[in-house]
Amino acid sequence: MSAPTTPAARRKRLHPAWIVAAVAFLALVGAAGFRAAPGVLMVPLQEEFGWSTTVLSAAVSINLVLFGLTAPFAAALMERFGIRAVTATALVLIGAGSALTVLVNQSWQILLTWGLLIGLGTGSMALVFAATIANTWFSKSRGLVIGILTAGSAAGQLVFLPFIAMLAQDPGWREASLLIAAGALAVVPLVLKFLKNSPADVGALPYGETAPVGDSAVPVQAPADSGRSRNAAVRALQVLKRASKVRTFWALVAGFAICGATTNGLIGTHFIPSAHDHGMPQTTAAGLLAVVGIFDIVGTIASGWLTDRYNPRVLLAVYYQFRGIGLLVLPLLLSATVEPSMIVFVVIYGLDWVATVPPTAAICRETFGADGSVVFGWVFAAHQLGAAAAALGAGAIRDATGQYTYAWFGAAAMCTIAAVISATIRKDKAAKEPVPAGVA
Repeated sequence: MSAPTTPAARRKRLHPAWIVAAVAFLALVGAAGFRAAPGVLMVPLQEEFGWSTTVLSAAVSINLVLFGLTAPFAAALMERFGIRAVTATALVLIGAGSALTVLVNQSWQILLTWGLLIGLGTGSMALVFAATIANTWFSKSRGLVIGILTAGSAAGQLVFLPFIAMLAQDPGWREASLLIAAGALAVVPLVLKFLKNSPADVGALPYGETAPVGDSAVPVQAPADSGRSRNAAVRALQVLKRASKVRTFWALVAGFAICGATTNGLIGTHFIPSAHDHGMPQTTAAGLLAVVGIFDIVGTIASGWLTDRYNPRVLLAVYYQFRGIGLLVLPLLLSATVEPSMIVFVVIYGLDWVATVPPTAAICRETFGADGSVVFGWVFAAHQLGAAAAALGAGAIRDATGQYTYAWFGAAAMCTIAAVISATIRKDKAAKEPVPAGVA
């Protein structure tokens, strides 16, 4: 009979939560390829097919809407079928959508590939995935873990964007699409082998949680298992119904909708075309966006660390206001060459890009308890609806006026509104009642 594992021995061994977090990070990197693609591929598609900015923006908008609306259901599906199965399926959808893009020759087909397939796939791999991993596998350092995992999307942008830009220029955008497909599919074997559904699956407790004194190290059931017996769609809708009665939920929805509009919707989709309008080469603009990704990693991890220590409401207000100032001055910085002022903008905007995620997820967890991941899914849906509206609206503004200036100014004003809303979020103590376990 083997000797019992001592607390000291357990501390020396790498906790399986960190292995799961590492694989989750790689999965988010692999899924992030398409996030870098629309801004780079818009001009080549326009040149080959003659499609308008509005048409291509509509494809991005469909993607962003599905990206958002799939998220809360994906969180519930992860509870029902497991994190591993949902993640692997999502990566396959992203890979299939990207690969099939090379066959398009009609505008409606790009709506199906960029919009439907990739939208469903990326929605299932949305930032709610990071919150689910953190809430399921970690009892401490959740903010830091969410920050690190969220940075995976930024790392994916950093990894893919320069190569997508080079391939789109020579030999062409089809090869760039195949690179995105390969990046998503390459992670699937790792997910299937190493991404466990809960600590109970490997006989462990969540990281940071200890068994009672005198008790054996028998794992408690993981939070994600609590919804296994329920219908995922019904659970997601029940959580929405309860959350919609809480003022904090609507404050987070409003702020995160503006967050999506000013990141994925505007900068992510239209920064490269806007810079191209000012005479900047696409590869140069893509390089700047990649630098945003570098500082996004730093800023998001730092935000997670800060969220574990400071009031997340104050952090959100500061992040949104700094973003608004950056957008206000952006039209003055765009030119054919990269000036030092543009580098400053890229650094500041990168640090702020998705720094809003850890404090937003923390407020969801604080307010809604075990339902926090699904609630964050609904809040993230608002993020993507805001992004979709901004992507489409900015494209229409560009077609109507010949420039993006009004889009940048409007986004700056919205950031100030988000800062005010975030600073006034109250602590709701009556919202943590769990959804009844027997309801299906």
